[in-house]
Amino acid sequence: MTPEAMAALHAACFTTPRPWTPAEFAGFLADPLCFAVQAPAGVLIGRAVAGEAELLTLAVAPAARRAGLGRHLVAGFLTEARARHADSAFLEVSAENAAAIALYTATGFAVAGRRKGYYQHPDGHRADALLMAQALSATSP
Repeated sequence: MTPEAMAALHAACFTTPRPWTPAEFAGFLADPLCFAVQAPAGVLIGRAVAGEAELLTLAVAPAARRAGLGRHLVAGFLTEARARHADSAFLEVSAENAAAIALYTATGFAVAGRRKGYYQHPDGHRADALLMAQALSATSP
């Protein structure tokens, strides 16, 4: 998937936080610490450094949701994180995004903290970010 296709998919999925641009995706893909897990209707960008892996973004086309693609992409992220010698993985997600929270919980993440008013929506209201994390081992999901 090209950075332009990734940006178009991201724009179809997000208003808050704002969708990433093709240049931002290209920058992440050029960074040796970052990696992409891709499928025709989804993309996940991760980064691994100093024993930690961060799930930076996950986008699944609206028409492809609830079919296991998000779980597949997260599993690929965890596999790549382990391959890059990460001992832990973390992410942040809007406290208002129940579907994403359910996905991350089902794939082994647990709430580790909260950032009050972290996301600002286009209408001006603010939403908390949940910090979610999990320890990684060679045998974890």
